[in-house]
Parts: sequence; structure tokens; C-alpha cells
Amino acid sequence: MNYIPFEEYKRKWIFTHQSMPVAEEDYAEIKPMTEARGAQLWRDFVSTESPTPDHFGKGDWAATQSVWESSVNWQTPWEDEAELPEEFLAHFPWEDNVVVYFCYEKNNVIETRWSVFKKYWKNFLFYDDKPLLIGRKNKQVAMFEQNGIVKLGNRP
Repeated sequence: MNYIPFEEYKRKWIFTHQSMPVAEEDYAEIKPMTEARGAQLWRDFVSTESPTPDHFGKGDWAATQSVWESSVNWQTPWEDEAELPEEFLAHFPWEDNVVVYFCYEKNNVIETRWSVFKKYWKNFLFYDDKPLLIGRKNKQVAMFEQNGIVKLGNRP
């Protein structure tokens, strides 16, 4: 089994919070991974050594400055606007059906589609401890910092 039932996800409240509820029919598109599956994806796409973004070090692509090409403020639009910043969207020339992974840490990864992430990005960012946005077959990546900046780059 690769996914936890949405109702059993420990952070389900970020998608059901009354101030920003996700449409119930979209719950099926928000797929929290089991700890084992999330850990495997983390090893395959993010790091074989570091369990969280705070622990990235030598050998982790996300700790390499050359990976990150630009940065954009995400926090102001999160507080004031409904849409992701244009500069952010321009970095991801993805079709709406692209499978994406929102990686909070090694054992907490959510799989969804690009269209669902764009629609509910504010919910995903209730936790902003450097989560990574990765496309399954794409090199573009984003890391959301707690200071309100999102770093945009391309993973090797």
C-alpha cells in the first residue's frame, strides 16, 4: 500500500480548515504517502542521508547553491492573493495532469497533480519548514522557506 487514507492523515486539518477548505471531491487527488513509500521517494528524489530539509548537507543536491536559480516571495501572495506568483508559475511549464510530490520531510510526502497543487497551494503551505515541490518526471523544483521566499531551481 502506497497511500494513507485521507481521513487518517495526521495533518488532514490543513485541507479541511474552515478558513480554506478543499472541495470534498478533490480529497481523492490529495494522496498522503505511507511512511515507507514517502521514505523511498525521498531517497530516490531528495536525499539518501538527510531526513529533513534542515539536515541537508554535502552530497544533497538541495544544499548545492548552483541548483537554485532564482527566488520569489510566496508569503505576501499567500496572505493577500488567491494565486501563486506569476514568476513561480513561469518556472514550472507543466501540464495540469503532471504528478507532483510535496515533500515536507522523509516520512511526510503528499502526491497530487499540478492542477490540484496550484488550486490549493495555500493549504499545502500551512507548514512551511522548507518543503520541496518536485515533479515526477521533471527537473524543476521549489523549496519554500519560512522567511516567505521560495527558491526555484532544477535538480540534477
